[in-house]
Amino acid sequence: MPATESSPSRALCRASGLGSAPVIDAVMVEERAASFGKRSIKASAKLAGLKMAVSMMDLTTLEGKDTPGKVAYLCRKALQPIDPKYDVPPCGAVCVYPSMIRHARKFLGAESPVKVASVATGFPSGQYPLRTRLEEVRRAVGDGADEIDMVIDRGTFLMGGHAVVFDEIAAVKEACGAAHLKVILETGELVTYDNVRLASDLAMEAGADFIKTSTGKVSPAATMPVTLVMLEAIRDYFYATGIRIGMKPAGGIRNSKQALAYLVMVKETLGDDWLTPDLFRFGASTLVNDVLMQIVKLADGNYQSADYFSLS
Repeated sequence: MPATESSPSRALCRASGLGSAPVIDAVMVEERAASFGKRSIKASAKLAGLKMAVSMMDLTTLEGKDTPGKVAYLCRKALQPIDPKYDVPPCGAVCVYPSMIRHARKFLGAESPVKVASVATGFPSGQYPLRTRLEEVRRAVGDGADEIDMVIDRGTFLMGGHAVVFDEIAAVKEACGAAHLKVILETGELVTYDNVRLASDLAMEAGADFIKTSTGKVSPAATMPVTLVMLEAIRDYFYATGIRIGMKPAGGIRNSKQALAYLVMVKETLGDDWLTPDLFRFGASTLVNDVLMQIVKLADGNYQSADYFSLS
């Protein structure tokens, strides 16, 4: 049954329970988030962490000028980010517009370790009619997407239409079939940490496999405090249900120091089980090259010019 305002289904009873979401102490969240960037990390652990970060990256191209050739180039880089001598794993996924899915799938093949992810549901606004959004998801999965990154309707959420947003997420999850669903909250438009927590809880209850901060089209995008609020929501959901939900901060993470701070935050908030591409991803467009440069420096003892690294 399609999700509409007149079809509350399980949403009214499940979403009504979300009012018990904890009130977020902004000062505490911001101070704790800042502390993760101050950890001292040994060189050997740093190298391992940077390689892990590469394995968690969704290399992304979401531009009007995207072409099959550009997507093939991105796929090639995701499969082999750097010279094999550095023993760097493939990236987690390539993320493209729906029109580019077939090209990515053709290049990567059926058994690739790199997943094909696609934005959908009227990205980045989420304002399209629900029927159109669901058809876009079905077509994306039919064209070979392993993962769907959907956007919620932030306007409806901010007007208090939580049950509607819940039902829409549940409908998209059903349309995904076997594909994993990442739910983008667009935290920069949710205004408060309390809204971020409520939207995180709602998305997980509705069936999200991952919750994701941002589209990368709105500023601010991912921040450490916002990500911490979402990680704590994932932790509490796991304690309540035993279900592990993934996390994807996207946008605004530009260098290896920031990436390592995020990994420390994940480890200390959720534990080692989440330090895997199956449960944590970075939305990466400019991050990957800085991480690769740091890997080379740690391995060889000197920097290479950015000119030696292909643009992602």
